[in-house]
Amino acid sequence: MNLIEMYSDNPNPIKINSIINILKKDGVIIYPTDTVYALGCLSNSSPGIEKILDIKSSNSSISTLSFIFKNISSLSKFVKPFDNKIFKILNKYLPGPYAFIMEARKKLPKPFHKRKELGVRIVNHPVVSLVLEKLDEPIVTSSLYDKNKNFQYIITDPKIIYEKWGHKVDLMIDSGFIGNTPSTVIDLRGQNPMLIRKGKGEIF
Repeated sequence: MNLIEMYSDNPNPIKINSIINILKKDGVIIYPTDTVYALGCLSNSSPGIEKILDIKSSNSSISTLSFIFKNISSLSKFVKPFDNKIFKILNKYLPGPYAFIMEARKKLPKPFHKRKELGVRIVNHPVVSLVLEKLDEPIVTSSLYDKNKNFQYIITDPKIIYEKWGHKVDLMIDSGFIGNTPSTVIDLRGQNPMLIRKGKGEIF
């Protein structure tokens, strides 16, 4: 398992390319976001998705995975067309510590072709942004938490993450301490936005 140290102030282009190469080879990574550390692979990597679900638990399903996009344009290719009201919300709060639940397009690629909704994010983190900028696919993701501690996030210490999960993935990106508060989750499928979980992002 590879371990790369990368910090927000000056991401190394050579290391960025190493991350991309691993993802393109069906690799699974542990990476930093603007909220917590997470597991990720390319959305078109069936082996990577299976590996993430196996790491999470035998009870995890593909419906629990969210998508990290590079921008609103790439996001719009995976969700149903949305009106100007939704666009303004996305444009105002993304990139940022929010996960929005939106209706999925009918013809999503396998293995997501049966999904009726998607959790979507655009992360405000330089490392993630640089990686996604060079990829044609979004990253499928799931936050890391200790299932034996009532979903309390323990991601403040990269060393703990490395000791607990490092041997199960192909690469870990150590970006230092980034906090332990998950994203705020907002459901955009109804007439008005509905708060599902209060996290790091401010409620609007």
